[in-house]
Amino acid sequence: MIAPIKPAGSRTRGLLAYLYGPGRHDEHHDPHIVAAFAMFGMPDPGRDESATLTELARYLDEPVRLRNSEFGKPVTDHVWHCPVRAAPEDRYLSDAEWGEIARRIVAAAGIAPEGDDLACRWIAVRHADDHLHILATTVREDGRRPKLHDSGIRVGDECREIEKGYGLRELKKGDRTGTHRPAQAEMHKADRLGWEQTSKEWLEDRIRAAIPHVKSAEEFLAYLEVDGIAVKPRRGPSGDLLGYAVGRPDDLNKDGAQVFHPGGKIAPDLSLPKLSARFESGSPEESPTARRDRPTTPWQQATDALDALHVELTGTGGDGVDARAQAHITALGELIEATAQQVPPDLGAELQAASKAFARAQRSQIRAEDRAADAVRVAARDIINTATGPDGGALASLLAALVWATILAERWHEAKHHAHQADAARRSLQHLQTAADQALAPTLTALEHRQPKQDARRTLASDLRTAVPDHAERILADSAWPALATVLADAEAGGHKPHQLLKEAAARRELTTARQPARVLITRIQHTSRNPAANPRAEAARRRSTQTASPRMTPPHESPTGVAGIAPGPSQRHRHGR
Repeated sequence: MIAPIKPAGSRTRGLLAYLYGPGRHDEHHDPHIVAAFAMFGMPDPGRDESATLTELARYLDEPVRLRNSEFGKPVTDHVWHCPVRAAPEDRYLSDAEWGEIARRIVAAAGIAPEGDDLACRWIAVRHADDHLHILATTVREDGRRPKLHDSGIRVGDECREIEKGYGLRELKKGDRTGTHRPAQAEMHKADRLGWEQTSKEWLEDRIRAAIPHVKSAEEFLAYLEVDGIAVKPRRGPSGDLLGYAVGRPDDLNKDGAQVFHPGGKIAPDLSLPKLSARFESGSPEESPTARRDRPTTPWQQATDALDALHVELTGTGGDGVDARAQAHITALGELIEATAQQVPPDLGAELQAASKAFARAQRSQIRAEDRAADAVRVAARDIINTATGPDGGALASLLAALVWATILAERWHEAKHHAHQADAARRSLQHLQTAADQALAPTLTALEHRQPKQDARRTLASDLRTAVPDHAERILADSAWPALATVLADAEAGGHKPHQLLKEAAARRELTTARQPARVLITRIQHTSRNPAANPRAEAARRRSTQTASPRMTPPHESPTGVAGIAPGPSQRHRHGR
């Protein structure tokens, strides 16, 4: 059951004309009052032929007229309107049931608290089986205004209780981080113009698609303009950017002017301050050592970055930890979007659907510490800017990592009782799993065609039982075991130890909830074993060579070789500039 409170109005008679009229599409039938502040003597044009809308409006407006006659400044925003609608699958509700629901909603809102004889005047008009409209005038009988702050939250909470009591579809509790449902006028306009989405929905998709491409607010607005979106920046006297609004092409008002929507009204996390914090956090200083040690491709870099997300989302609670976790979930959404834009078309549709679903999971009431997620955000931008697509193995590894990250995001939101966000992560997960399965299929086929011989598979199975004894039999029964055996054999040929790789992979991604554990291990081990294992002797020699090559000050009593009385050889003389 939904009960959105509309913006305050000023024309009681005008709203009544709509409620008792045929509707915009002849959808109103048998309009009549099912509940009111006082049913006795209430003029109801739907049941009394002698009653008129004007009479009913005057009756409801009486406290407003009395207040305006006594005070200098008249009240003009006095019309409170709240449509209440049941879900399509809900059972039929009688007039008596709808009347009781209306009384509970006006009490929760503060329009007419229970037992308050001096509350506002209100009526509930039913003109369809599945919904009614509550109209109230917001001046009390004692001339005071009602306390309506946070009335939308209270009404929403009461609707959740009504659903339980009446056996209706139970919706999730709101948390003020969701987007507003499209208004009827917006939906009718989209239908009239042949658009599949309302303007706000269309603009939200374009804004989210732009975020991984840019590093500053100014770049962001320029990118939107190039994308064909009308942009109206709001600047201060100094020229500093203070806000922005955007418009969809051909979305005009009745005067033919472009309709603009502020970013924060499109979605709460798309306001300029919140976007600027994300842009600023995605440009960290990178040391030469870190640059040298980065993976060879952006796809591998992104998979590694998601390992940090795993650590953040499985940490213990606390304000700082939660802020970092929320930042990583926000950046995860950007990485999903960036990947969706760069993958082959056969995977793009599923990933775009995953990105769209995950948008609701990117924001909660926990304020994100955006800089904590620099690595994930930089990985998203690197993927967007790469000129080459991923090879099959790298893409399969990244998609598997995205699946696991989204599972962790869902669990984190569940633990924080973020019902809407957890549901969004679950919906996104379905699309990601489909894409991950599609991406891995060619790799599995190729691996199975060159699986190791039986003796080698037997040895690898023994390694498996040693490394992950609790899951070994399920993995061996998985149809992808031959492919996993090939991956382990390849890794062993590169100098890695199969049982050690299996242990590390299982530690990073628990296998109890994995649908297909062998596939999980394949993508993880392919990623971690992509480079040959380090040779300990070669590494020790490299360190000695580095230390010898490093210049150092030579004490006066010591020769350049470090041993007194021994002259340097030719190579040492060259190295020390002598």
